Amino acid sequence: MDDKLLRYTLRVDRLLFQKFRYIADSEGRSANKEIEQYLKRRVAEYEKENGKISLDE
Repeated sequence: MDDKLLRYTLRVDRLLFQKFRYIADSEGRSANKEIEQYLKRRVAEYEKENGKISLDE
């Protein structure tokens, strides 16, 4: 597995996830890709408002 990819277990209400998966399917994406898109949008939104996040790695 690519070192850049992180596996993360998500616990979420079943009905909420089923609705989320419906949205992902309607957008032609897997639930995983839909989550990734959401995270990218949220980080970009945060950085636009608060400045670039700098991580020491």
